[in-house]
Amino acid sequence: MNDTPGWASPGSSPSDPADDREGKASEGEQRTPPDEPTPADQPPRNWSAQQPPPAGGPGWGAPPPPPPHGQQGWGQWNNAWNQPPPAARPGVIPLRPLGVGEILDGAVSSARAHWRTALGIALGVAVLVQCASTIASGIWLRNNSGLEALEDNPEPSTEELTDALSGTLSSAGVELLATVIGTVVATAMLTIVVSRAVLGRQVTIGEAWAEARPQLGRMLGLTMLVLLIVTGAVVAGFAPGLAIALAGAEVGGSLLAVLGGLAGLVAAVWLWVRYCLSAPALMLEKQGVVAALRRSAKLVRNSWWRTFGIQLLAVLLVTVVGFIVQIPASVVASVVDGEGPAGMFTSTDFSVSWTYLIIVGIGAVIASAVTLPLSAGITALLYMDQRIRREALDLELARAAGVDDAASPPPASPPPGS
Repeated sequence: MNDTPGWASPGSSPSDPADDREGKASEGEQRTPPDEPTPADQPPRNWSAQQPPPAGGPGWGAPPPPPPHGQQGWGQWNNAWNQPPPAARPGVIPLRPLGVGEILDGAVSSARAHWRTALGIALGVAVLVQCASTIASGIWLRNNSGLEALEDNPEPSTEELTDALSGTLSSAGVELLATVIGTVVATAMLTIVVSRAVLGRQVTIGEAWAEARPQLGRMLGLTMLVLLIVTGAVVAGFAPGLAIALAGAEVGGSLLAVLGGLAGLVAAVWLWVRYCLSAPALMLEKQGVVAALRRSAKLVRNSWWRTFGIQLLAVLLVTVVGFIVQIPASVVASVVDGEGPAGMFTSTDFSVSWTYLIIVGIGAVIASAVTLPLSAGITALLYMDQRIRREALDLELARAAGVDDAASPPPASPPPGS
């Protein structure tokens, strides 16, 4: 008896001894001489009469029939078994290397999942910053007679320029300081919110403030240092050409200043991208200022262009959203102020009213409340993505979220009497 399937190669499977003896006994009686052709109704030489005729490739039986309609074949099952299991997703992102769309979606999902906390932080910071900016603008910009006097004086003196620009520079300085402090506080707290959203945990404003507060001093120092580094690169590019132009060689100095300025701008962008992940490194790893800069440089290394593209996309997104919100506020402010929408572009009056400043400030608050969570969320998720790619942070996040504990079977109970 032979149990070999019909599609198996002849002689590849063992057979019973009785079958071997019967085959040897009948071999001498039914053997066909080598020069005699094989009859058409007999199977080929070395083939059993019970086996089907050969088909397809040499030495192989006919292929198995396809599976019935609606059923999976072995190949489909094999492909399904070879696919990796889906990544765990305890929070707003899957715990695996992220794509650009997943980073953007994760930032939006973090703000939506924790909208009370994120909106409360962003709105509170935006109100305080804009109040300081509006008051400063109202004090120094409501009376700009110095700027108006420059229109009739084509060659003003240094003293006249200083008097005319003093109010503008003072207002800009206060606004810059308020913006930097507000951005530091908002970024620090929102980074904590995003880190909890990744783990699927809730966080309140008080909890975010309690965790971010010890790092605020370092965060402020880090922000000022990065700003100084980036600005210094641009100034270093302009300085040689500007010095030569002031020395008397105006044409050569101006050309050198332009080329040096472009080189300095490129260097500033490179440095900004290199250190763009230092803020989440400082907040989440509790690093110092210098250690956070080194950490960011290490994470960005060999991924500069990808990091640059994502950060550039984030800047464009935040800028567009901010303009969409602020333009209607500016139009309304111009209408209420009596100049109309055309007055935004045709008016030569440099003074502004409190009404105009307040309405524009409301638009700026709304824009900041929308854009601050997006900007902080994208940077924090980009930092996590780089750590997942380089350091397998996803395993640590899964362990922190309790995914391993939930997925593992419960321990077996000891046998009775043990």
